[in-house]
Amino acid sequence: MNKPRTALSMSAAAAAAVFRSRSLAALREVCDLAPLPALDDLSSDRARDVLADVEILVTSWGCPRLDESVLASAPRLKAVVHAAGSVQGHVTDACWDRGVEVSSAAAANALPVAEYTLGMILLHGKQVLERARDFRRTRQRGHWLGVPYDVGNYRSTVGILSASLIGRRVIELLRPFDHEVLLYDPYITEAEVAELGVERVELPELFARSDLLSIHAPLLPATRGLVSRELLGMMRPGAVLINTARGAVVDQDALMDAVSAGCIRAVLDVTEPDALPADHPLWGCTDVLLTPHLAGSQGNEWERLSDMAVSEVARWAAGDGFAHPVRRERLAFQA
Repeated sequence: MNKPRTALSMSAAAAAAVFRSRSLAALREVCDLAPLPALDDLSSDRARDVLADVEILVTSWGCPRLDESVLASAPRLKAVVHAAGSVQGHVTDACWDRGVEVSSAAAANALPVAEYTLGMILLHGKQVLERARDFRRTRQRGHWLGVPYDVGNYRSTVGILSASLIGRRVIELLRPFDHEVLLYDPYITEAEVAELGVERVELPELFARSDLLSIHAPLLPATRGLVSRELLGMMRPGAVLINTARGAVVDQDALMDAVSAGCIRAVLDVTEPDALPADHPLWGCTDVLLTPHLAGSQGNEWERLSDMAVSEVARWAAGDGFAHPVRRERLAFQA
């Protein structure tokens, strides 16, 4: 098998996290890897020396933009393998114009987000966190046959906003459970809906019918503020809004009003900004669970990203093409 000349380009922190010794050894088995450290500045003399004969760049968080000046220093570059999710921060029009092939580990990064979402759906369907809080406060179990009928996961309705990679994985993970699953996505085909085994609905119906509604839409000009005050006002009393996408997809002021009034509950792994000011009122809302943007790959889950990158480099070297290509024409619909 041809071993293409390959280099890592990402921040030092990303390189240390994603490409540990086992992953580096596996990568060296399938390519001729340029000496480390990873390139985090593609304008330096060292970077220009490395780029001169590179065919593949393996990138991750902190990779500089691959603009025309960088490509001029990399005349043999034919492929970018991204060991993370979105490529829009560094893959530029210059790459597409040259015909550089692009792969992303977005599918690998989707799994932990979907697992987080499933966990939150099941926990909040059972109202575990709220009931645990009350149990700690009262030290009384209460009459177990007096639990309200809206508690539990049997035949509850889960709404999925966007059949993105993550949205589809959530639907897949929900299959063993007794939920009714609704989906809103303006781009999905009827054949895909049938394959997913969900009910396709319009946006107002998604919000009106869902007991738990999970947002998986990318942040694009068309989706900024998509979850509006009007839509939030359609949600059932006590319904749960879960956001692992981007904070700006939601009208945060409207959400603040809805949870403060006790109308709905929320699980927010993302906000706008991601780190809210210390005095932001969302911190004090008992019906809001805030987590620090942790749903995506972290800890040992980073190894899944490097494993996918190694596999993609091996496929490209063997002439088999990428299993997870990124298409230029799809960028308008992706994060």
